[in-house]
Amino acid sequence: MRLQDLSAALNELDANHRLRRRATLESPQGVDIVIEGQSYLSFASNDYLGLADHPALVRALQQGVERWGAGSGASHLLTGHSEAHQRAEEALARFVGREAALLFGSGYAANLAVITSLVGRDDAVFADKLNHTSLNDGCLLSRADFQRFRHNDLEHLEQLLAASRACTKLIAVDAVYSMDGDEAPLPALLALAERYDAWLYVDDAHGFGVLGGGRGSAVEHGLASERLIYMATLGKAAGLAGAFVAGSRLLVEWLVNRGRTYIFSTAQPPALAAAVETSLRLIAEGDDRRERLRQLAARCRERLAGTHFAGRASRTPIQAIIIGEDAHAIRQAERLKQQGYWVPAIRPPTVPENSARLRISLSAQHEPAQLDALLDLLLQAQD
Repeated sequence: MRLQDLSAALNELDANHRLRRRATLESPQGVDIVIEGQSYLSFASNDYLGLADHPALVRALQQGVERWGAGSGASHLLTGHSEAHQRAEEALARFVGREAALLFGSGYAANLAVITSLVGRDDAVFADKLNHTSLNDGCLLSRADFQRFRHNDLEHLEQLLAASRACTKLIAVDAVYSMDGDEAPLPALLALAERYDAWLYVDDAHGFGVLGGGRGSAVEHGLASERLIYMATLGKAAGLAGAFVAGSRLLVEWLVNRGRTYIFSTAQPPALAAAVETSLRLIAEGDDRRERLRQLAARCRERLAGTHFAGRASRTPIQAIIIGEDAHAIRQAERLKQQGYWVPAIRPPTVPENSARLRISLSAQHEPAQLDALLDLLLQAQD
């Protein structure tokens, strides 16, 4: 797009109620936030366990900076791979029960590295229709035959797998879908991967720390297979930043040698890596926090039962309130903002057309009364 076209394109987005603007946070992450001088109760963060501002994690970062300095200064394959990174990777692998793990700067980078290094022109990748954009981008950049199956439709996926003559096949899914909070049928997907000699790549950005006693969706379902590749982010329930991929030692060695976003990126600050073990300890000790999340999600389902919002209530911290029209979703978000609640309006292309929504993200720091007050306002708007 030419420079002179940008203004008109932005104006068109604005006219269609799809122009994005950033809100500047003036407080630490948490349920009580300050934006532009105003205080809000936030239902907009992925900090599910409330660890982003946890004193123990803050201290771990401070100690990491004192020991390792501010930045890594190089890629992992030059001099950027510190003892802090190595220890974090070993701890992460143990935590999720895999042979090895590899740190990345983001889940986006991890998804691109895994998919593009395992499949190419003569191969095929099969992706759920509601996958995160980073998974889709990895599929496109791989240049493999990119086939999308209907959301959680195992019969459709099997038809595509059976018809494919690709040399290498890879199934890519979110474990917990970020805009609806529903979950992929991982055991059945792994069974299909075994039957059709395919990789199963699982993006557990929203399950890690929450499901499986905090150890993630694969542990939740007791899945263990060399063809299962597990990715989780550290910037959501873990309270830090970055991501990791876990699997066999052979897989991790391959990613070190062929994962382009790993090879050609400066390593994340070692202080972040040094805080990973503290984060994992807090996650492991977080059964009370996960129970609070479970109760809050159950409360959502109970309150929304019998309303036209009921079909999207999930057992995860992500609760989608489907509005439909973009303009209506924005108006509802603004109405809640005026009442002191920060709940984002999510619009296409992040979600399918005509499914604009309010996305409620629950935190273990939320009180039941706070959730009830928000739901009261939402259900009043329905009347």
